[in-house]
Amino acid sequence: MDRNDSGRNDGHDATTPGRGPAEVHRAYPMGQLAKAFTTAVTHHDRRVRARAEDRVDRWRRVLAGMADGTLAVGSRTPVAGLPAWATPQVVRGGFATGTPAASGPLLPHEAHAAHRAGLPAERRALFAHALTTTGLAELTDLLASGAYAVELPEEAALLTVAWLADHGETATALELLDVLEPFAERLRFLPRRIPAPPPGSDSGIVFRWTVGEVRRRLQQRRPHADVEAMNEALAVWNPFADELLDHWLKTVRDGRILARTPKPAWREQAAALLERYSTLAAEHTFCGKHRRPKENAFILRTALEELVRGRDLDARRRGMVQHAVDAMVRRRGAPGTPEHTALRARQAADAARPTHHAMAQLVTGRLADLPPDTGTPQARAFTVPVAPAEHTATGIPIGADVPEPIARLVHRALAADVPTLIGAGIVPSAEVLAALVPQLVATASAAAYPDPQLRRLMATTYGAFRNRRSLLLVDLQHQVRFEELPWVRAVEQHRQTTDPVRTMAAHTLAGLGELALQGWPGTVLPNPLVSEFATLSRTAGLTLPWTEELAADIFMGTFTPKFSRAARAAAELLDGTLYAAYYGIGYATVAGIDEPTSQGRGRRGAPQFAALCHERAGVDGTTWLSVAQGGAVIEQAQILTTHNLALLAGPVGVTPPAGWAALARSAFATTCRLAARIHGNPRSLTTIKDMAYAWRQALFYLSMLIPDEQTAALAQFDDDAARYPDHARARLAPVLAGVRLVHEGGDLDSNGAPTHGGARRLVGWAPDGHHWLQA
Repeated sequence: MDRNDSGRNDGHDATTPGRGPAEVHRAYPMGQLAKAFTTAVTHHDRRVRARAEDRVDRWRRVLAGMADGTLAVGSRTPVAGLPAWATPQVVRGGFATGTPAASGPLLPHEAHAAHRAGLPAERRALFAHALTTTGLAELTDLLASGAYAVELPEEAALLTVAWLADHGETATALELLDVLEPFAERLRFLPRRIPAPPPGSDSGIVFRWTVGEVRRRLQQRRPHADVEAMNEALAVWNPFADELLDHWLKTVRDGRILARTPKPAWREQAAALLERYSTLAAEHTFCGKHRRPKENAFILRTALEELVRGRDLDARRRGMVQHAVDAMVRRRGAPGTPEHTALRARQAADAARPTHHAMAQLVTGRLADLPPDTGTPQARAFTVPVAPAEHTATGIPIGADVPEPIARLVHRALAADVPTLIGAGIVPSAEVLAALVPQLVATASAAAYPDPQLRRLMATTYGAFRNRRSLLLVDLQHQVRFEELPWVRAVEQHRQTTDPVRTMAAHTLAGLGELALQGWPGTVLPNPLVSEFATLSRTAGLTLPWTEELAADIFMGTFTPKFSRAARAAAELLDGTLYAAYYGIGYATVAGIDEPTSQGRGRRGAPQFAALCHERAGVDGTTWLSVAQGGAVIEQAQILTTHNLALLAGPVGVTPPAGWAALARSAFATTCRLAARIHGNPRSLTTIKDMAYAWRQALFYLSMLIPDEQTAALAQFDDDAARYPDHARARLAPVLAGVRLVHEGGDLDSNGAPTHGGARRLVGWAPDGHHWLQA
């Protein structure tokens, strides 16, 4: 499965025999529909409700398509009448909604193109115009300028036609058009023009968000009603209440109000105060405190209204005013006294502090002149304190700092190399790294096209293709690959994988592998990152069996042959090591697995490897698998293959700068943190699974060390574990005892039972659904 996108299987195994995918998974979209509907009708935030309403619509389409047969759940072509290359709209879980991602109403750039050409606002008309002399010339000019953006791979199709036509390959262009034409009315094939071409990424510069995305996020920030109300109270209504109090104090003698008879000038000033109140109340509407009858300012103001109208105050009203005046003076002092002046000065400074909304608008203006479709190397220049000219334009105080949440948003547009982004905290996880890697892989892969225009086009297309969400797939199917796009196939003959291209791809692969291990040594490589590694390997001329993480809930019990190949690659590196001994792996047996070439409907399987995984998991391979049993079998496949670690350390040649011992200790630190989260956790099985994954990574890194280095590292493990609470140390003790036993030449019980002082082998899945770490 793709853990970071659909949350489902990535197409390397199937549903359990006897259960069709639609029957198995109808409950999932129904549950998602119910959750979205609840949010849509109950959430307090209008924007959240609107997004939930959109999800409701999408899940309804999923269920309707499943019911009427227009959606084939688990297929590479889930939407009837839509080819595999067309990007489907996919919702959580890998379910297609039935709507192509490139369909729907015309986007602004399409409507503008139709208006400019005097065409009806229809996609077929735009498609036909693109094939005219004028239309092809426009596309050719666009290719030459590079000033275009492609958000979905379909938007590169007509540009490819134009490139082919411009290079005299009319027959190939016509063949491509024959494929595209049936969908001309439905799908968006036109690219978006941008003011200027984005800078090239040959230097390894990437960015997490575009400037346009940052601006959109900043513009979405709305004023916080409570903050606005507080600032208004401090800046407007508190000073006005002081004026009311000061005016009433002019009538006080010996502590009693109205002991001095108000003079006509006093009444005129009172009338002016009341008139100004009306103006303030109309202009400042966030704070309603001044309208509350029990508030002192309300009592003073309404009593003043009575006197201005020529009415005397009755005894009750006099008492209320007296109490209000006394309370205000007692609490803060009389206006003009040092303590009162100091208080109001502090409050005025607080009110003058710019709100996040105001600062977001200011920073949005700073970014206005930057190209929206790329990042910026000068991100920090847009989060400096407010300049004098900006104060003049906005009223925000000079020198005011940009709040940290807003600065964080802007810094996500920083364009820099990956190590810099990791060091700056902009890439906090392997999942985020996986989202950035396509920018580098696109460059490395497209370098095989000698023509610069075609190279730019294919790199852009690849980046758009990697935004495609994974489908839920069964029957050992694989996700649609980049080279399956008809317009990519049409220019395949122009791809020349030279030695420099292979060297560049191999270098990029090794560098990214090093970053992934060094940055997150206790984390399983996410599926999108594994996919990019596979692309780089092919470009580098390396035939490597990269394996994805599979979904236990739809696991059929078998694997594709690349899992067998991955296990054999691990055997070459790990036979006779601590890793093999700890997990009880006979890599000689693994190396001898020879899988058949096909299994069912022509799709290749790995029955021998699958049987070995079932045996090691203690699961009967001939019966229906529960989720826990499927997870246990999948985990054994990960153990045998090392889930790509052996490929990185072996054929790819990754050597971490900090050394394997440092990675082992860091992975063990992750193991300890997760062990500490089990105590009192009602949903601890997921934590236990992640803990076992981190521990497996630590064991692999330990196995890259010589015995003396392993001994030193294990001593550090003991010291590190001692820093955690008793309940965490109690759970770690059998695990550490197990690795020490194996390191000293002993054996662990093959069934996972404690031996030799409680030593146990840690795995994450328990076939019966109950793990010994939960005790």
